[in-house]
Formats: sequence, structure tokens, C-alpha cells
Amino acid sequence: MKLLSDILPGNLRNSTNTILRISIGAIFFWFGVVKFFPRVSPAESLAADTICALTFHVISPPACTIVLAVFESLLGILLIIGSFLKPVLILLFLHMLGTMLTFFIFPDLMFAKFPFILTMEGQYVMKNIIILASVLLLWSRDSDQKNISKRPRRPPPS
Repeated sequence: MKLLSDILPGNLRNSTNTILRISIGAIFFWFGVVKFFPRVSPAESLAADTICALTFHVISPPACTIVLAVFESLLGILLIIGSFLKPVLILLFLHMLGTMLTFFIFPDLMFAKFPFILTMEGQYVMKNIIILASVLLLWSRDSDQKNISKRPRRPPPS
């Protein structure tokens, strides 16, 4: 039985990291830009309420939304262009963990019936598990690439 990786052309197989990185970057850029426009993002109030709760309401909800818009847009741009990948992946991972805190901060918004039936907001946040897994994959593959490039080269056979 052939594996999918055996069937894919080499250049496509080698570019999957780039495709994944740019895809996540485009999503974050899009979601970030939308938050610059009040009442356009369906996640605006949940995101602002979560950040306000995490900052003990030191920051106002509109300011939380703008901070998040800048943060997500910047993460998106950096992922798309591939700059500062390790720090961006760390920030993205922490951001996604922060979004998962909504299950503890606002369980009544996340669950229709605890613990198995999610609300629409709960489903929206739960899908971030895929982004968390993707961050781990990108991190490990980036590390693998760096380790491969650091290996000493064997001299050519004489």
C-alpha cells in the first residue's frame, strides 16, 4: 500500500510546512484585521471579555479588541512572510492556550450541556486545538530542518 507521501510530488511534499504556515498566517491576518472594525467580528465580544478578564479589567473592552487586532494581524503577517518563526510560534501557542481559557472563565458560554455539548462559541474556540497541533508540527519540522542543516557533511567517496 502506497503512502500519500510516496504519491505526492517531491516539491509539494517539501512545501507542506510553507503551505501550513501561510494558511495559518492568512487566517490570523484576516481575523486580526476584522477586529479593527467594531461589531464586524463575530468573536469580538468573547475575545474582548476574555482579555479583560485575564487582565483583571485593567484594560477596557475596546482597547482589548484593538490590542488583539494588532497582535493577530502582526502574527499573521510574520507567519505569511516566515520571519522570526520560533518567537511567532511561541506567541501563537500562548495565544491559543489563552483562547482555551474561555472554557474555564466562561463555561456557560462554551457549553450547552457540560462537558460534551458545545455552544457555537465553544465550537469556535475548540477548533483552536487544530492550530495548537499545527504550531507544534511547524516547530518540530523547523527544528528538524535546522538539525539536518547542522549535521556534518560526509566527504564524497574517493
